[in-house]
Amino acid sequence: MIFENLPTTPRSEELIDKAFSQAARAGRAKSGREAQESMLRTACNVVADNADNVVQSWPDFGAADQFDREIADAVLRRATDPRQTDEDEQVGLDALRASLSEITWAARQTRAIRDETMSKLRRSDTEMARKHRKQVFARVADIVEEVEEDFLRVGAARDALRDLPEIRPEEPTIAVAGYPNVGKSSFVNGVTRASNETATYPFTTRAVQVGHVERDRLRYQIVDTPGILDRPVAERNEIERQAESAVAHLADAVLFVVDASASCGYPLDAQLRLRDELEERFDAPVLTVRNKTDRADETAAGEEIGADAAMSVETGDKVETALDAALDAVTYVPEIPPSRRE
Repeated sequence: MIFENLPTTPRSEELIDKAFSQAARAGRAKSGREAQESMLRTACNVVADNADNVVQSWPDFGAADQFDREIADAVLRRATDPRQTDEDEQVGLDALRASLSEITWAARQTRAIRDETMSKLRRSDTEMARKHRKQVFARVADIVEEVEEDFLRVGAARDALRDLPEIRPEEPTIAVAGYPNVGKSSFVNGVTRASNETATYPFTTRAVQVGHVERDRLRYQIVDTPGILDRPVAERNEIERQAESAVAHLADAVLFVVDASASCGYPLDAQLRLRDELEERFDAPVLTVRNKTDRADETAAGEEIGADAAMSVETGDKVETALDAALDAVTYVPEIPPSRRE
């Protein structure tokens, strides 16, 4: 995930304190007008450089993968309290971009003030130089305080995004879908063994599972996304629907797990309606895989489904066959660099 290494965002008060304390140290090393020049230059540089660092630490959203953009937008929209948001107020990625632009403005204004005043200081005596420097400190503090809410918004966005599950849009991906308790998590655990990771999206209550398998020197991502692909779209809120859209851009194939015995707690016809809905909404191929074939009631009910594969994650029977079917359905194959021996 492109947000995992984002640095901590300073608060306005912290940035002002840092700039002025470093300026004071710089001034003590010199005397007279030179001390005032050094203090002014140091304070302005600390503010402008730190503001630029905040902005430059964020990825270029225009060049980012659509999955990353849509997931980030969904997370940030979820973090916004709609009760405290005006109808025309920006939210999500739009609000973050606007705040980053405001922080860039603060950096440019600070440098402009520095350059404008340094020429005055060079023509001033010590007392007038001190007066100019104090005026600049006040102006810079006002600028930083003006973007205080923007620093807070960027900091909150960083906190919300940095611990998202490690999902790589550049890797061929199989999304595992189906109602709860049909065996999705057990399937992911079984085929990825110890290589799977779990984490949560802020808009889900259960862990997202991400595992990997390798075939012919190619690594595939296996993703189980509870709260996104486990119930009809009519039952999802706006944020969950947006997250589904992000997964639709990510998935190269969908493995839809069905429990024909309905021991999962959901009728078979409801499960198949969810599958049909995903087939309509996803461009990627959707494979139907019956689970729990070790149960007699599943076998009797499931023979007419016309599934692409059948398995039992409980006994391990034909789990690899189901996985192979999903891997074969992936049409996207990234270029593999030749080995040294080739």
